[in-house]
Amino acid sequence: MYGISIFLGEEITNETRNYIQKMSEIGFKGIFTSLHIPEDDATLYSQRLRELGLLAQKSNMKLMVDISGEALTRAGYSFERLEEIVAIGVTGLRMDYAISNKEIAEASHYLNIGLNASTITTKDVEELRSFKADFTKFEAWHNYYPRPETGLSSEFFKDKNRWLQESGFQVFAFVPGNKQLRAPLYEGLPTLEKHRYENPFSAAIELKENYQVAGVYLGDPGIAERTMNQFDAYNHDQLMQLEVESSGSSYYSLILGTHVNRQDEARDVVRSAAARFKEIEEIKPEALIERKIGSITIDNLKYGRYMGEIQIAKKKLPANEKINVVAQVVSEDCSLLKLIRGGKAFTLIEKGSL
Repeated sequence: MYGISIFLGEEITNETRNYIQKMSEIGFKGIFTSLHIPEDDATLYSQRLRELGLLAQKSNMKLMVDISGEALTRAGYSFERLEEIVAIGVTGLRMDYAISNKEIAEASHYLNIGLNASTITTKDVEELRSFKADFTKFEAWHNYYPRPETGLSSEFFKDKNRWLQESGFQVFAFVPGNKQLRAPLYEGLPTLEKHRYENPFSAAIELKENYQVAGVYLGDPGIAERTMNQFDAYNHDQLMQLEVESSGSSYYSLILGTHVNRQDEARDVVRSAAARFKEIEEIKPEALIERKIGSITIDNLKYGRYMGEIQIAKKKLPANEKINVVAQVVSEDCSLLKLIRGGKAFTLIEKGSL
């Protein structure tokens, strides 16, 4: 599933309400928020949580609330009366520090429980079992990391997730936004450091497909409209959309539209499965151009029966007199190329069309 983050330190505006509705419509199923409440804002946070719970219910979205220590009590709720927080639309609590395993186990009989994926240990699992916790309600949530250079490494993330999944947990993680970033650093809120400045769409797809993460949430409060459209096409049609720019070729129009990567996935390029089997005009050689990552090419008549084959370079490749470079994938979408597996559909559209 995919989810968004809404932070209660700011007023819930009509823009926020519209954002929640829009994201629900394009297939997002969850909202993450935090109850780490400043001393003088407990009442304000409580009111905003009630409104956010109502919006989550209206949009049929889950609502996971990050808490620690006395945060729940200061917001006017209690571990002894969890039915009250469930009644306002909260479906899960992500337990951080200063909450005992006994309290966590008891809470698991009322709602979903998010545990800190980075800190949970075998001892914690054993204690939770001894306290008769409902393990069907548990999820392992990684943190997001506001400060550059502090996000997790891919190796640690993969190793930790392997243990979590073997222990029966579904894993949740965050990717950054690319429109409205969270204060005070405005440097994105990813789980993996390598995703900090990447297209949130490609980062999310990578977490799902390469790391088998069950839930991917946007850490920041907003994403660009083009990114929303990419999520929409993927969630509803399993179609990856990539924007492209013409390289001045006479054959630019031939590469636009929907393609399917060949089942026998190539190492160096994405190969359009049916391109060279279409009836096409003679493709004459054009300027000799080096192929960069994201260069879109079409084979010319010098390649004989391969004439008309359309490819996208996944790595830097030399110029070839048999290959015309006709377009370039925009930089923010180049990270998608490594995710176009064999048999995957993708659409090449003109820059500005998303």
